[in-house]
Amino acid sequence: MNDFKERLNELYKLIEHHAKLYYDDDAPEISDFEYDALVKELKELEQAHPDLARKDFLTHKVGGQVSELFAKVQHETPMLSLDNVFNNQELENFFARIERDKNFTCEMKIDGLAVSLVYEDGIFVKGATRGNGQTGEDVTANLKLIESVPKKLNNAPAGRLEVRGEVLMTLERFRAVNQVREERGENPFANPRNAAAGTLRQSEKNNHVITERGLDIFLYYIVDAQKFGITKQSDALKWLAALGLPVQTAWEFCETLSDAENFISKWQTQREKLNYVTDGAVIKLDDLTQWQEIGATSHAPRWAVAFKYPPEEVKTKILEIQISVGRTGVLTPVAVLEPVRLGGTQVQRAGLHNADEIARKDIRVGDVVKVRKAAEIIPEVVEVDKSARTGEEKIFTMPERCPACNSLIIKIPGEVAHRCINRASCPAQLKESLKYFASRDGMNIKGLGNTLAASLIKAGKIKNIGDIYKLKIEDWIGLEWTKLNKDDKIIIRKVQRKMAESIMSELENSKSRPFVNLITALGIREVGKNAAGLLVEHFGNVDAMINATEEEISSIEGIGPVIARSVFEFFQMKENLDLINQFREMGFQMGGAVVVHENRFDGKIFVFTGTLSSMTREEAGEKVKNFGGKVSNAISKKTSYLVAGDKTGSKLIKAEKLGVKILSEQEFLNMIKF
Repeated sequence: MNDFKERLNELYKLIEHHAKLYYDDDAPEISDFEYDALVKELKELEQAHPDLARKDFLTHKVGGQVSELFAKVQHETPMLSLDNVFNNQELENFFARIERDKNFTCEMKIDGLAVSLVYEDGIFVKGATRGNGQTGEDVTANLKLIESVPKKLNNAPAGRLEVRGEVLMTLERFRAVNQVREERGENPFANPRNAAAGTLRQSEKNNHVITERGLDIFLYYIVDAQKFGITKQSDALKWLAALGLPVQTAWEFCETLSDAENFISKWQTQREKLNYVTDGAVIKLDDLTQWQEIGATSHAPRWAVAFKYPPEEVKTKILEIQISVGRTGVLTPVAVLEPVRLGGTQVQRAGLHNADEIARKDIRVGDVVKVRKAAEIIPEVVEVDKSARTGEEKIFTMPERCPACNSLIIKIPGEVAHRCINRASCPAQLKESLKYFASRDGMNIKGLGNTLAASLIKAGKIKNIGDIYKLKIEDWIGLEWTKLNKDDKIIIRKVQRKMAESIMSELENSKSRPFVNLITALGIREVGKNAAGLLVEHFGNVDAMINATEEEISSIEGIGPVIARSVFEFFQMKENLDLINQFREMGFQMGGAVVVHENRFDGKIFVFTGTLSSMTREEAGEKVKNFGGKVSNAISKKTSYLVAGDKTGSKLIKAEKLGVKILSEQEFLNMIKF
C-alpha cells in the first residue's frame, strides 16, 4: 500500500508541474504523449485505490488557470476537455458504453488552444479561452487580429450564436516564427500549440505579434445546436462552413466501429500532409439529441473520446555536432546522426537550437539518443540514453571563432544565441542571405538553391548579393549543385550551359518582381513577407522607407517596436543603401503601388490552390490585384473563384462543398487577357 501511495503522490506532483507548464506557461518540458501516459497511469491507480484519490485534482476537471492579464469570462456552458484512448481495445470499450449501432463523426484532433467565439446577429462580439472550463480569459481584441476569424457571418441566424474551436499556428508559420526567434537570440517555441497559445495570450501592449506571427482557427462545435435545427454533428460542421467559419476538411461521417478504425488508421499517416499539427482523432456520437442523455463528467463528455497517436521515435547515435551559421550570424548547433528511418524518410541531422538546450538535455558527441519529428516535420533530439554511455562521449562547447570566417563569436547578455560579428564578409551569412534572397517569397530565382549558392561563394564569384546580377554565363558553367535521387542519396551535378542560360533568364525576370518581394528578399531582421507587405502598403516606395523615422515605422498597424527598430537600423547602414542603389540602377521595382489596369475584378475574391504552370500563385495574385480584385488564402462563402492548378489540396474539397466556382488555370488565363 505504501508503494502505491508513494507513486500516487509522485504522479500528483509530476502532473501538476507539467500541467502548469503546458496550460499556464505555454512552455512544456515533455511531449503530449508522455504527459498523457502519466495521466493514464494516475487514473489506473486512482481506480485501484479510490480511498487514496484526490477528487479535487486537475485530472477530474479541465486544466488551466485564468491569467490576470485578461478580464474573466464565465462560460454559460462549460468548456470541457476529452478523455483519451490509446489502442483499438480501449476504443471498442468506448463504443460498447454507448452501444455499437450508433453513427459517429470522426475529426482530426487539432493541437491548438481551445477558444469560444460569440456572434450576435452574425457580428463577432466576444471571444474567450477555455481557461479552467468554467471561467476563461477575454481575448476578443486578440482574436479580431486573426485573419481567418470572420468578423461577420454569411446568412447568420438572428440572436446569439456561440461556436468553439482551436486557435492554431500552421507548420509553415511555426517554422518561420522559430527562425525569427533564433535570429533574435531567443529560445524557439517547443511546438505549434505552445506558439499559438503564447501568441494569442498577449497583453494589449504586445498584441501586434499576433499579426506578425500569423494565427489561424478551426471551428467544430456549436453550443445548443438544436435551437438552430441542427441534430447531427456532421450537419453542424457543414453548417459552420456555410456561415463562413473555417472548418477543417479532415473529418468523416462513420456508420460503424470499423469505419471509425479505418479513419484513425488512414489519418495516422495522411496527417503528415496537413499544414497543422494533429495528435489524434476525435470520435463523437453524431446524434446531438443524445449528448445530454449520455452526459459528461466534470472533465469530459461521455459521448466523445480522443484516440491519441503515439509519436514515432527511434534511437540512433550522435556522430558529431556541427555549427550552422545563419544569415543574421546566429550559430546553430546541428547533430549529425547515424542514418535512421523516421516518418518514412532517412534522417541524418537534427537541430539542437542552442548551447543552453544542449546543456539542459546534457547532450554529448557519441551519445545514443532518442529522435522524433517535432511538429511532424522537424527532427529533434528528445533525450539521451545515459545508460548506454561508455565514458568516451565528449562534452560539447560552442566555438570562440566562426567556423566559416574565423571572426569572433559573441553572446549578447539576455540572449541564448551566439553570433558571428562579421556581417559584411562572412561567407556562411552570405550563402544563407543569397538563398533567402532567391526564395519563393523573395525574388523567386529558380535553380539558385543551397548548394549552388555555396559553390558561387566558394569559387569567389560574389562578395554580396547584388554580384549575382553581374555574372556571365561562363561564370555559372561548371559550378556544382546537388539533387536527391529516389533513394534519398545526394547526387553531385555540374552546371551545364543550358542550366546556366536558364538561371540567367531567371535573374533577368526577377528584376521585374513586385517591390514587396524585393523588401522581403533583402532579409531585414524580423521582416518576413507579411511585415514587408505592411511596409510597402504604408510607404509606397523605397525612398520613403529610407527617410522614415523609427517612430513613423512603429506607428504602422501590425508593425511592432522590434520590427521598427530593425527596419530603421537596416536603412542606416551604408552597405545596405549601396545595395539598394545597385538594384535601382539595374531597373528593379522600387515602388509598391498596385497599378489597376481596369476594374473587371472589382468586388471579386480569388483563392489559388495547387501548382500553376504559367506563373507562380503569387504572380497570379498580382494579376488579380491589377484588375481591382482581392486575393485570399482561405476559402469561404465570400470567395468568388478558386483557381485550381496541379496537385490541389483541401481547398478544392472545401470549395466544392461551399459551391464556390472553380476555374482551371486556362480559364483564369482567359479572364486576365487584355
